[in-house]
Amino acid sequence: MPLTSDQAIAFGTLLGAFALFLWGPFRYDVVAMLALLAVVLTGLVPVDQAFLGFAHPAVITVAAVLILSRSLQNAGIVDVIIRLLTPLRGSETLQVGSQAGLIALLSGFMNNVGALALMLPVALRNAYRDGYAPASSLMPLAFASLLGGMVTLIGTPPNLIIASFRERELGTPFGMFDFTPVGGAVAIAGLAFIVLAGSRLLPTDRRGANDDALNIGDYLAEARVEKDGEAWGKSLREIEKLVDGEVRIVGLVHGSKRQMAPASTERVHARHVLILEGEPAAIKELVDVGGLKLLSSEGLTAEQLRSEKVGLAEAVIKPGSSLEGKTPTSLNLRRDHGINLLGIARHGKRVHKRLGDIRLQTGDVLLLQGPTKTMNRTLAELGCLPLAERSLQIGRPRRLLLAGGILALAILATMTGLVPVQLAFVTAAVAVVLVGIVRPGEIYDSVDWPVIVLLGAMIPVGAALETTGGAALVAEGILALGSNLASVWMVMLLLVGTMFLSDAINNNATAVLMAPIGLQMAEHLQASPDPFLMAVAVGASCAFLTPIGHQSNTLIMAPGGYHFGDYWRLGLPLELIIVVVAVPMIVLVWPL
Repeated sequence: MPLTSDQAIAFGTLLGAFALFLWGPFRYDVVAMLALLAVVLTGLVPVDQAFLGFAHPAVITVAAVLILSRSLQNAGIVDVIIRLLTPLRGSETLQVGSQAGLIALLSGFMNNVGALALMLPVALRNAYRDGYAPASSLMPLAFASLLGGMVTLIGTPPNLIIASFRERELGTPFGMFDFTPVGGAVAIAGLAFIVLAGSRLLPTDRRGANDDALNIGDYLAEARVEKDGEAWGKSLREIEKLVDGEVRIVGLVHGSKRQMAPASTERVHARHVLILEGEPAAIKELVDVGGLKLLSSEGLTAEQLRSEKVGLAEAVIKPGSSLEGKTPTSLNLRRDHGINLLGIARHGKRVHKRLGDIRLQTGDVLLLQGPTKTMNRTLAELGCLPLAERSLQIGRPRRLLLAGGILALAILATMTGLVPVQLAFVTAAVAVVLVGIVRPGEIYDSVDWPVIVLLGAMIPVGAALETTGGAALVAEGILALGSNLASVWMVMLLLVGTMFLSDAINNNATAVLMAPIGLQMAEHLQASPDPFLMAVAVGASCAFLTPIGHQSNTLIMAPGGYHFGDYWRLGLPLELIIVVVAVPMIVLVWPL
């Protein structure tokens, strides 16, 4: 049957969006907005309904859960648990297993990227302390964060999307723990596999970006300012501009006084000693042009760039960071934040190009020098995660009880049907602000706005696929592939198809698009829609084959030194195990 004009527009819009998701010229939220504009401007979605997706219960609930995740961090609940695990010594399997189990548990009740970010520094420290490669532990931890999110309604946005879709189509949503029987079985089987098999399937000789990749000892030198030399009387900024090569003045010595990360406006005079960082050829050029006397270029280490007030920090750029796509030169890190960028590592290797001209990417590891007092706050403002031992701060008992009690009340209110899930969690989010666990300035920083925009924009696009009959056409196509198969095999086909789509595009967009297709398949088979919707929920959370399928996968790529092709080595057998476990559990718990 030929496509109608509306169906052609709907499918063309989705194909264009898929191409942009895969090609990656724009961030996923921008792609979603382009898709929304396309279906609105072509008349598939009425103008007065264009932005109703931003008021969707799933969108509201995701934002509230993100704020509650921040409250758990601020209260110290997670830090207490991490401190209990930090001293754990023993086999690599024991450490990875305990860390993966903790992340999975936390991901059931807070943002899974946030749970991974809390454990990542500890996991790296333990790997280097006990002599095993970070590559053998970080991917299991990232995958554990996805597995744990499947267990509860609030564990991952796809579950919220599916629950809200069910409410719209069938009158009642999935409950808080309706996902637990299937999600729990999948999580247990998946965790057992990645912990026991991870070190065998992953590259154990791969070094992360914060090992030797950011060793800057070969890029340091000391040079003394000579009277009547070109550098004499100039500010540090003016000296750095004497040459085209990239050299940073990261320290200033005068007699017994050592000043690390000096202000760029500081002026130098004879006998001042400059600590220079940069490529050897650029340092030599500055010494010659500036009339400096080279004192030493051997024996200097990064440790000498620290002082009582100045420290070094290695940090990974998180998804959604304000640094993405920008160059260090345009960021003016020294002027605006008082920090120096000393090095960049990408995919486990130091970047040897001119740092100021490099466009930063998610997963890049930065070596920064700056005031220790403000370093953590600066990293948070820039959207970076420190790759070092966390300074764990135990929250006061009152804050711990408040944060945990407020979250528990929200869950209880949802379970008992007292109030809808979005109202329960928005009320809880307001409560943690009113009692001071989350400061007003942290509210909007807590929310992952690109995800919110993606959800708000894609929900009307998914509705357009349904109203034009496009979802029914796709469902008929899938059913035609297995025309002689029983309904249980159709559930499996839907699960596998959703899995592969989630690996290619954002998991939230996958849930939005596949939910109406699952419902149409159930109607054609005259079966219960619940097993099909549950298959979509599980499949959308299984982005294990690529680093782009989920933010957790992206976050560990550089610290673990992974390549793009490393993910399927562990992810493909994991997805096979999930299919084997999930399909029987789905039809057992949610009969056809």
